[in-house]
Amino acid sequence: MGKKTVWYEVQETETIEACLERMRQEGYMPVGRREEPLFEMQNGEPVPVRQLIQFKGLKIEE
Repeated sequence: MGKKTVWYEVQETETIEACLERMRQEGYMPVGRREEPLFEMQNGEPVPVRQLIQFKGLKIEE
């Protein structure tokens, strides 16, 4: 038996819609979302390079 909830991360090469579709294909529905900036050090300063988006997937009961 699989886990009831799983966090899915939107990959750099995929859209939010593609991530949600991937969740559906694996039998999960989105029930939560979190975002955080991803930083990279440039000249000794943290610079935001992209937004990290994750969706909390809940197993769809058959």
